[in-house]
Amino acid sequence: MSRILIVEDEAIIRSALRRLLERHDYRVEEAGSVAEAMALDPQRFDLVISDLRLPGEPGTELITRAAPVAVLIMTSYASMRSAVDALKLGAVDYVAKPFDHDELLETVARVLHQQGSLQATPPDIADPGGQARPMIGNCEAMQRVYARISKTAPADVTVLVQGESGTGKELVARALHQQSKRAQAPLICVNCAAIPEPLIESELFGHEKGAFTGASAARTGLVEAADGGTLFLDEIGELPLDAQARLLRVLQEGEIRKIGSVETRHVDVRLIAATHRDLQALSKTGEFRLDLYYRLNVMQIDLPPLREREDDVLLIADALLEKACRRHERGGLRLSRAARDEIRHYPWPGNVRELENALERGVILAEGHLIHPDDLGLTAASGAPPLSRRAAPTQQAPAPEKADSVASAPVDDLSLEDYFQHFVLENQDHMSETELAHKLGISRKSLWERRQRLGIPRKKSSRRKTD
Repeated sequence: MSRILIVEDEAIIRSALRRLLERHDYRVEEAGSVAEAMALDPQRFDLVISDLRLPGEPGTELITRAAPVAVLIMTSYASMRSAVDALKLGAVDYVAKPFDHDELLETVARVLHQQGSLQATPPDIADPGGQARPMIGNCEAMQRVYARISKTAPADVTVLVQGESGTGKELVARALHQQSKRAQAPLICVNCAAIPEPLIESELFGHEKGAFTGASAARTGLVEAADGGTLFLDEIGELPLDAQARLLRVLQEGEIRKIGSVETRHVDVRLIAATHRDLQALSKTGEFRLDLYYRLNVMQIDLPPLREREDDVLLIADALLEKACRRHERGGLRLSRAARDEIRHYPWPGNVRELENALERGVILAEGHLIHPDDLGLTAASGAPPLSRRAAPTQQAPAPEKADSVASAPVDDLSLEDYFQHFVLENQDHMSETELAHKLGISRKSLWERRQRLGIPRKKSSRRKTD
């Protein structure tokens, strides 16, 4: 279903146009000015229909600001001159008010069809071996991502990449770097969540010898190491406030100062930040600096979760399966039809990272040439039985008196987050973080991220205590 943004200051016309489009199965949002339209991020839509004359800036301003999304101009001044001027500025077409309903619908359908046929090319990303491979996916949401990357990469501005954990935010950062003017310079990737808070400022900005206990030698920070290139800060929402203040100075002045030093150094770094958290909401609670948020959010790229990427999930699964087969030297393995169906309909709360883990299990556990649903282990990883087996008519429930008291817990009634919380709290006293992650079928980083999201404190280890 195509999404359309109507920009019109007259409420009567705006609501009438909305009703007309919604009757024909379009998803519609409204704005009364260019400023209101920009607050809705017009690049999230498939088409913008804007009046020419609006309070404040004219509707033609959206032609460049909404790009690559097409803008259809409406005008009650149906002179050839105003229409031609709009087309010269890049409008895809124009309609005159009062407009004929059938003519408008025909124009909208034609424009959307034309835009759909002009697919953006997936950007190439160099793998660890140096071989360039395109990003995978052709769905509508990823087309918008590719278009935003191609326009943003050469601009050398700060970019904020937003998306759930495991959606491929680092791939977007690599694509932006490789299509930028800094492609020959280094790309330094830092996971802010993986560095202990007391060390993060030293890691990012460096320190002088003797600056603190244990600083036996001077150290160059990662920001300085990225000088001339690109710095990618993943999970920037976990950055402590002191480090946020230092980073803000890097963005504003292009200066860094090592811990323990009185001298400043100039650096030329392009920053790409990524997060799965709402930074603007964090700024309201004092957990993230609002001024830093505005500095980061010059351009924003939103990555869709895997569950919203339609048949892309099977394309990604095939590519990940090929890699896993090479890694484990098990050529010729294929997904069974039932496994493909299960992958297609599974919600993938862990996104691509969870899919990769499931396929890794499948390659290891498969006994023949086909990987079956049981080999993927999605039941154990998610706490819910696979879709293909939920209504199996031949499966009989165990008699209540024979069911194990633990195994018969109502797992089917738990949400994924409830199951995760229950499993971690029940087992963290006698399992390490590595063992917990392995049992859940996720990485240690995913385990940490889910702990943070659900507010589950990590159990303090008592192994170091001595008698």
